[in-house]
Amino acid sequence: MKRVITVLGLLFVFSNGYSQIRGGFENTTQWYVDDKKVKLDDKEAEKDRLHSNSYLKLDYDYKNWTIGTQIENYMPNALLNYNPEFKKTHFGSAYLRYNNVEKGIDVTAGHFYDQFGSGLLFRAWEDRQIGINNSVFGLNAKYNFNENIKGTVLGGKQRIGMGFDFAKSWIMGANFSFDIANMLKKEDFDLTGEIGYVGRLEDELEYNSDLDKLTNAFSIKTDFAKGGFYVGAEYVYKQNDVLVEMDRIYPNISHYGSALLINTGYSKKGMAFNINLRRMENMAFYSQRDFSGNFYLKGTMNYIPALTKQYDYSLQNIYVYQAQPFFDMNMRRKVGEIGGQFDFYYEFAKGSTLGGEYGTNLVVNGSYWAGIKNEVNGDKTGLKSEFLGFGNKYYSDFGVEVRKKWSKDWSSIFMYLNQYYNSPFLDGKEYVIKSNILSAETTYQFLEDKSVRLEAQHMWANGDKKNWVAGTAEFAYNNNWSMYVSDMYNYGNDDTEKRIHYYNVGASYTKGVTRVSAGYGRQRGGLLCVGGICRMVSEAAGLTIGITTSF
Repeated sequence: MKRVITVLGLLFVFSNGYSQIRGGFENTTQWYVDDKKVKLDDKEAEKDRLHSNSYLKLDYDYKNWTIGTQIENYMPNALLNYNPEFKKTHFGSAYLRYNNVEKGIDVTAGHFYDQFGSGLLFRAWEDRQIGINNSVFGLNAKYNFNENIKGTVLGGKQRIGMGFDFAKSWIMGANFSFDIANMLKKEDFDLTGEIGYVGRLEDELEYNSDLDKLTNAFSIKTDFAKGGFYVGAEYVYKQNDVLVEMDRIYPNISHYGSALLINTGYSKKGMAFNINLRRMENMAFYSQRDFSGNFYLKGTMNYIPALTKQYDYSLQNIYVYQAQPFFDMNMRRKVGEIGGQFDFYYEFAKGSTLGGEYGTNLVVNGSYWAGIKNEVNGDKTGLKSEFLGFGNKYYSDFGVEVRKKWSKDWSSIFMYLNQYYNSPFLDGKEYVIKSNILSAETTYQFLEDKSVRLEAQHMWANGDKKNWVAGTAEFAYNNNWSMYVSDMYNYGNDDTEKRIHYYNVGASYTKGVTRVSAGYGRQRGGLLCVGGICRMVSEAAGLTIGITTSF
């Protein structure tokens, strides 16, 4: 702590003489309470009700050089459901970067983030909301050979806890991208290519004595676009890796990993559609084998989001799908997933019958996901899978959304969503959930800087907690102040004692780049997802205060 304070003091003094200092600060503090309906299911939280996460990011630029650090504080305790290794005050990251755009050189030593392709092969990133920071500490060197060929070479150890807690393995990788259309001197279309490699070297853990210490993975990616049409494909292959289930390693069972991702679509003025297809088999990739499937996403080396629409409303996110990359030899016999999603957008022109004076937007989307059809065999993998075989249905949804502007001050959104959620295969619960959700929202702006937003939702579900109702009222007093009140209520729960109002009330103040918020209420337990990556959160009640700013 003394070292952190010393560094902060030096940087503060230094910033008075130079204008190149920039940074940001973020804090979320929660005080948990017990009420009549929501009880904390965490023994440590019961002892100390105050939890807080703080992040101070500081960067100093001088010509082509940047030196930076992130200081993290988790005192007296980290927020609920965050990695328990996040404790006290530490340097979360430290790096030195040289970036010369004219020479095409970009080199970082220390903590760095990067991504190859779509991230299926490799991604190191931070998302504070879901408590993930999988940066790599080492060397990352990028070089532009010319305007058509760019390369990256990297290596180091992955962060798994606080900033200088590392996995007992080495990560190495290389990635090269090519502008093929420009090489061919073609201007009427775009064509690019990309190849990548990532290796994980484990040589410090006892269980590796009879296993391959080096696990290799490769990728190839291409994208083509002409006019309003585009199509892209990416294939990833990971060599055989042993089965890990419930923290237990089965050295006699191994299976290769692979992923095929296809994106295609077309757009023109007033209309667009997009289709994403993916087949993924045993593509969970961790910096240590024994991290597989851990609760906190610790040691995740690649990025595998759920390819479904990221919905805005609370009831739409109760039965949310999470990608299934795991090789599973238990009764469910899962090796991955296969499926896809589509989105269709259409704008009814202003002045038309359906468009009206201000126009109307229609969005239709849907997705379907299933396990890969497989059977037990006698070889070392234990399972044999079919490339295009659809097994048990995991999830599907179909939604229709209409956005209508009635006047320059008044607009509305209406949405219908149908969901199928195979809970026995996805989270081990009893029911296959079938639900239908209606949502409506309207916003009215008046007196130039004031607005009111009202939201109402209803879910009909055949199982679990069954029917829900929810609503939100939000008032923006001006460009600085806003306040809200919301509630979710599972009134259809067969157990009347577990019919709970998940109410929340709060306000926020925004001035320039600074935002301060405060809220009190109940948090529903379940999956919290950001960008298709999810973590479990437990039920809780209490006060939350948040501060964000940058400079």
